[in-house]
Amino acid sequence: MDVHVQERSIICIDMKCFYASCIAMLEGIDVMRVPIAVIANFEQPGSVVLAASPPLKEKYQIKTGSRRYEIPKDSRIRLFKPKMAFFVEMAVKIEKLISDFVPRNAMHVYSIDEIFVDLTETKKLWGDPGKTAQAIQQAIYDQFRIHSAVGLGPNLLLAKLALDLDAKKTGFAKWTYADVKTKLWKVAPLSNMWGIGKNLERELNQLGIRSVGGLARADLQMLEQKFGIIGNQLYHHAWGIDLSELTESTRKKNKSFSKGQILMRDYHKKEDIEVLFLEMCEDVTKRARDHGYVARTVSISLSYSKQTMAKGFRRSKTLRLPTNDTTVIYNACKELLTKHFAHFPVRQVSISISNLTYSQSVQLDLFDKEQTKRLALAKTVDALKDRFGPNAVLRAISYTDAGTALTRNQLVGGHLA
Repeated sequence: MDVHVQERSIICIDMKCFYASCIAMLEGIDVMRVPIAVIANFEQPGSVVLAASPPLKEKYQIKTGSRRYEIPKDSRIRLFKPKMAFFVEMAVKIEKLISDFVPRNAMHVYSIDEIFVDLTETKKLWGDPGKTAQAIQQAIYDQFRIHSAVGLGPNLLLAKLALDLDAKKTGFAKWTYADVKTKLWKVAPLSNMWGIGKNLERELNQLGIRSVGGLARADLQMLEQKFGIIGNQLYHHAWGIDLSELTESTRKKNKSFSKGQILMRDYHKKEDIEVLFLEMCEDVTKRARDHGYVARTVSISLSYSKQTMAKGFRRSKTLRLPTNDTTVIYNACKELLTKHFAHFPVRQVSISISNLTYSQSVQLDLFDKEQTKRLALAKTVDALKDRFGPNAVLRAISYTDAGTALTRNQLVGGHLA
């Protein structure tokens, strides 16, 4: 292939059983010996398992994503509520520890328990990147008693694949371009590869492509015609080629502001669903105002309860003028809901505003005489929330049975702080 490839030393670090490990450290127990489950909600039998320790996975076949009712009644199993504020605090401390080895601009936090680190420029200081990676692992364990897994590769993609497909079993794995044909091409089903979800896997299967090797041998032009730029990326990823830079992830500008939630019960009434959208509009428009953006496109999505067997929908509306006015965004949501809601029980909703422009470059709507007053009031409310917390000022609808903002604002990452 006539493509210039990167030859860097990138590692992807995963904190193994992160939530369970944090709880174990807090409780003074051994995460590798005690079966531990972190449960999202103790009140619901169907609540999801957010984290499971290795003994719980091995002895009881309970893993992340299992349900509470699946956990056997065994006195040896320890159940804990999530402590999201503590988990975030631990993630920040681990990030600070890694910054003792590399500068901050050589790090990218991929998720609360995964970090990419570029070790290319540290060879003179720390020596072999593989040994440096293992030194970082040891430092994390010595300071926090948290086990980790590390994938090392010449680019972001191969580092992540080395982690997901190899190091999560062995603790450390190094992949090179020479490993692509022997290790990557045999991966099947396709959704086992980072970046390919179930829907994309299904579409590729319909083209007769069922393994990464099959994807690498597919016709590039056909993939581009079918999937556009994603098809080009898929093809090159199958060859282990990734031209993205570590710093690109941290420099991306906001393309949208979004909010979504899985509901704790079915919502049947359109007016109750409108309450949810108004609360979420308050959130996304505040964030847009905080960052100095206005939006031209409003999108809502809605998923129905599984019992209905209906798929739900996602629809968008382009506004006449870009705005971060809560009322205007909410009215667009109501319009979309009225037009597309099929009156089935609803279990998941989300909203996003996109097609962003800097607010300084936009004029007010001359036909909306009240807009100036609303925006002035919104900025006052924003300031109160920044100073006293998100529950300092709420609309009356948030105190109704349909409202969820009062409860959600007490959570971190959707779970108990």
